[in-house]
Amino acid sequence: MNKDLLELFENNLEQFVSGEEISQKLNCSRTAVWKQIQNLRKLGYEFEAVPRKGYRLVYAPAKLDPVKLTAQLRTKIMGSSLRIYDEVDSTQNLAHELVRQGCPEGTVILAEEQTSGRGRMGKAWHSPKGKGIWMSVILKPHIPLKQTSQLTLLTAVALCRTLRKGLGINVGIKWPNDLLIDGRKISGILLESSGEDDRLNYVVAGIGISVNLDAADFPEALAEQATSLRIVYGKPLDRIDIICRFLEEFEDLYLLYLQQGFSPIRTLWEALTISLNRPLKIRTHDGWIEGTAENIDDAGALTVKTADGERIKLFSGDIQF
Repeated sequence: MNKDLLELFENNLEQFVSGEEISQKLNCSRTAVWKQIQNLRKLGYEFEAVPRKGYRLVYAPAKLDPVKLTAQLRTKIMGSSLRIYDEVDSTQNLAHELVRQGCPEGTVILAEEQTSGRGRMGKAWHSPKGKGIWMSVILKPHIPLKQTSQLTLLTAVALCRTLRKGLGINVGIKWPNDLLIDGRKISGILLESSGEDDRLNYVVAGIGISVNLDAADFPEALAEQATSLRIVYGKPLDRIDIICRFLEEFEDLYLLYLQQGFSPIRTLWEALTISLNRPLKIRTHDGWIEGTAENIDDAGALTVKTADGERIKLFSGDIQF
């Protein structure tokens, strides 16, 4: 029924269609019409409803088109192999499977929806259909396994620079890799690696960006913590444009990292972060640590100075300001 209903609205663009007319043409009840419109709203479609006039389609989300994305992308590595799915449990899970099948470095996995998306420290990631960028990228750098955390910071820098340059939005990095706007989370990054001894086999970089979500799309538990680019920017945004801009920025910084090491990435991260030189609490697997974050060291660890002057190095944790 969704398909027939959409076709009816697309044939009457810029016009109102009454509930009675819809129910007659689709041979269903007015209640069924209302329910289907609510379902379409959950998928990102927007309708104007006016009493005695009916409904008017005002916005239809664009699906991720591989042809359009490939034509717009200007990279050599990132996106050299592209997989787009309507629904997956997690792009991370799929990426690990594709590596086992021999997919090359730079393979990008995108999904319109994740049913079991995950973030750092075992947290679930909210990934509604057609409204965000739910993506994983396969990397195979020739670096020691212990340097993997540097790639987490690199990914955060690439995405932060993409959003700042492309949209002019004041985005900041919360250590180690969350992106915030006015204190609310806009994106999360999860890196998962596979290695043997000190040798890194591959890394899967998972990137979740809340692009076109409305306030009503967020669960109650996230309502005060999260936001979307659409909420901040004031209008829907082109997901393909953001994906291409990010992959281009990501590739530039990745090649810079392979050529010059972590030092330039570290400088960029410290310039974009909101986590340094302020009191904070960090939840780690071993408990809470309180102090002031001073810098990122050459290995990519956060240096925290406690009240008694001790300096602690951390590679992961959850910050509270």
